[in-house]
Amino acid sequence: MERITRAQLDYLVSKINKQLNRPEEPYSKDAAGRYKANIGNFHISGAYGGVSLEETCTDGGGVTSTFRCGHVSKRELYTRLVAFLDGIEAGRK
Repeated sequence: MERITRAQLDYLVSKINKQLNRPEEPYSKDAAGRYKANIGNFHISGAYGGVSLEETCTDGGGVTSTFRCGHVSKRELYTRLVAFLDGIEAGRK
């Protein structure tokens, strides 16, 4: 079994953001150089030795856990991301 990398997870999250027309980055700089949270962005969070998919939901940077499963192994998150992407693509047919 091949090891799942953070780069593979980031690639899938990038595809999800593109498919849903979401911002690519969690934060962007405004004209004054201040950082602003990009509401709707999906990104990977890491904690407790695991990873999780989060969505930015407030302009202050608040997030929600998309799968509501806490931080899991990279392999488990990879499986969930592929299924999520498959669901997005199936909904477009």
